[in-house]
Amino acid sequence: MAISLRRALISSKHLFYALRTASICSHHTLSYLNPAYFDNSRQSAVVDRFLSSPEVYFHQFRGFSKGRKQQIKEEEDDEEEEEDEAEEEDEEGGDLGASVKATALAQMEAAIDALSRELVKLRTGRASAGMLDHIMVEHYGVKTPLNRMAVVSVLDPKTLSVTPYDPNALKELEKAIISSPLGLNPKADNQRLITPIPPLTKEHMQAVCKVVAKSSEDVKQSIRRARQKALDSIKKAAPKKKDKDKSGSSIPEDDAKRLEKEIDDLTKKFIKTAEDMCKAKEKEIRGG
Repeated sequence: MAISLRRALISSKHLFYALRTASICSHHTLSYLNPAYFDNSRQSAVVDRFLSSPEVYFHQFRGFSKGRKQQIKEEEDDEEEEEDEAEEEDEEGGDLGASVKATALAQMEAAIDALSRELVKLRTGRASAGMLDHIMVEHYGVKTPLNRMAVVSVLDPKTLSVTPYDPNALKELEKAIISSPLGLNPKADNQRLITPIPPLTKEHMQAVCKVVAKSSEDVKQSIRRARQKALDSIKKAAPKKKDKDKSGSSIPEDDAKRLEKEIDDLTKKFIKTAEDMCKAKEKEIRGG
């Protein structure tokens, strides 16, 4: 509105100057350069040629031309400012959309990582180097993850080897493994522990599968919460229905719809990943 008013004022100002210039030039011409004032026909012809010359035409409309050029320049400047503002709004909307998507992606990936750590903790009938990672060992009064105190390796599908970095911590490692809920009974072998993996009983197998199912539901809930947070952020930044024709929204309506679809696609992808991981774990448990 302010820009339109300014343009109108500029146009009226230049029109006033143009009319005044034309009036002055016309009066000057009629008063001093009218051929009727000359008796000599030769002088009259000279005046006629002068009045029809481009110089006189330019003189009459020079003021208008200058004003028009200035007006055009100001209009172009205003248009450039509007375009710059529109580009800034688009960039802001793009940055916000990318930020929302990146946040949702990070939260979903974190949920999958947490699920992976939980599944590794569950004992199956097969040896896995990561199945002891969650065990905490008290060493010199400080509880430390086992994988920071020893190297765990798989000797065969039914046996683990635990070699401590500090041989003096062997007894503490043995105690921590026995105390864990995995039901393992390691034996000292020189400066390492040999840990056989006993087969699962039917009851233990069913119990572990229930834990897997619960872990699957928990991670899917985390993924859905990340989705909902992202959609709430998009909804907050997108224009309301009554304001669809108004500018100023952080995310345009079309971009908001596209972003919502991308978030939904991410959600489906990560939920499927979680389901596949849990199915593979259940298969491993039942096969063990």
